[in-house]
Amino acid sequence: MTIFGICLVLFLQAGVFPALAKPAWPNDVGIEGEAGIVIDEETGAVLFGQNIHLPFAPASITKLLTALVVIERCSSLDDVVTFSHDAVYNVEQGSSNPMALEEGDQITVRDCLYIMLLRSSNQAANALAEHIGGSREGFAAMMNEKIRELGCKESNFANPSGLNDENQYVSAYDMALIGQAAFANETLMEIDSAKSYRIASTINNPEGVTFSMEHKLLITTDSASETYYPAAVAGKTGYTSIALNTLVTCAKMEERGQVAVILKSNWTHYSDTIALMNFGFGQFENLDASGDEGVLFGEDGTISIGDVMYKREELEVLGSRKVTVPKGATLADVEQNLITGEEIYPQAPEGTVAEIRYTYDDRIVGRSYLASIHPEEGQLVEAGASEGIEGALGPEGTGDPGSEGQGGAEDGGSGSDPASASKGKQPLFSPKLRQMFGKIGPVAIGAGVFALVILAASLFAMGQRRRRREEEERRKERRRQRLAEIGCSEEDFKRMMEERYGKK
Repeated sequence: MTIFGICLVLFLQAGVFPALAKPAWPNDVGIEGEAGIVIDEETGAVLFGQNIHLPFAPASITKLLTALVVIERCSSLDDVVTFSHDAVYNVEQGSSNPMALEEGDQITVRDCLYIMLLRSSNQAANALAEHIGGSREGFAAMMNEKIRELGCKESNFANPSGLNDENQYVSAYDMALIGQAAFANETLMEIDSAKSYRIASTINNPEGVTFSMEHKLLITTDSASETYYPAAVAGKTGYTSIALNTLVTCAKMEERGQVAVILKSNWTHYSDTIALMNFGFGQFENLDASGDEGVLFGEDGTISIGDVMYKREELEVLGSRKVTVPKGATLADVEQNLITGEEIYPQAPEGTVAEIRYTYDDRIVGRSYLASIHPEEGQLVEAGASEGIEGALGPEGTGDPGSEGQGGAEDGGSGSDPASASKGKQPLFSPKLRQMFGKIGPVAIGAGVFALVILAASLFAMGQRRRRREEEERRKERRRQRLAEIGCSEEDFKRMMEERYGKK
């Protein structure tokens, strides 16, 4: 028992028992604006959100969507845009014309994009809308078509500039999706990250004119300025009397990028954005989940998706292979679910047959996709024809709650995804086992080591007792031999000892 107690104390002091709890999702940040969000640019994981599903007037951050639609639908950025009277003068009263554009000006699509994104020109937005959509109304229809493709369900656009309109509103979550798509476009990113640009002559600027970016987090003459953020690389400002300050920002630090959105701020949009960016970069990291999809397939290399069973060689994994988790977490802390049918994320690549959705405490932290590589006819295996596949798929999965409020399960901070409902999920049994082992495996190993220590102590004690018995038997045998040599029996020797020591 003494040996047992010593071993137990030493074992506990050695810290063999690891902590079971995975890192909690951080929430130690707040903003003063009415709504805000920060997401990982690559995975789309919502790191923090406040009122992210409520509608707000967007103001000029709308122009990010306008630029994305123009770039995707324009045959050439060198096409010439002619400014109509309506484009220049049919704007909200008090709206500025920072580049002094005039009816009849002719400049390229590229120049219009720079003027619109860097100087927030409403006139350039109108002219581009007319050039691409035939009219502002026609272009607005294209804008709404685009946001539906991106999975936005809480927003609507009525004009390309962002000027006040009761039918123009956006949620912080949807604006983050728009920003993520915009910053993923190389052409748009090149334009929107420029610190300055020069256009050729216009009617009111016959010698041409050079202008600078408005977004203060991107430019400064004082590196110590409170409104300068060195990691910021692109973004768009906005302001109207109804929307107040709005801001979309993309920042990159080391190997990660983040997109932050602030809506309806009273001049705290820059400080709020810095707080969100620092929170995200300081508290989260991306892990590579490449290869984890292997657990989805049965021992025979097949997987059942809907009514079809695919061979491994008939599918490829597309999309980001990363997951965004709190620092200190591991892939064992991330759940993996197979999403099929209508629940697949709207931005899934062409040919997708299933989405691999990664979650952490019910927050979506990453996605990748199983896409068909168009096998030859007859290669597909009939569903149910393969054994072993049932082990790869498990029971119904965890929900994917919506959100409202400040930083919790009813808020955007939960990382909820309104584009995806909870039904249709097929959590995988094998990943569960993998995750379970990741959590209890160290404990099981520690318990095994502890058992070995106890077993060794027990075996040592048994050996000591056996050696003492053997030594006692050897002493008795030597005594018998000596008694035999002097002609004394053991009974006589015992009687003599009792007589001698019994007198004491």
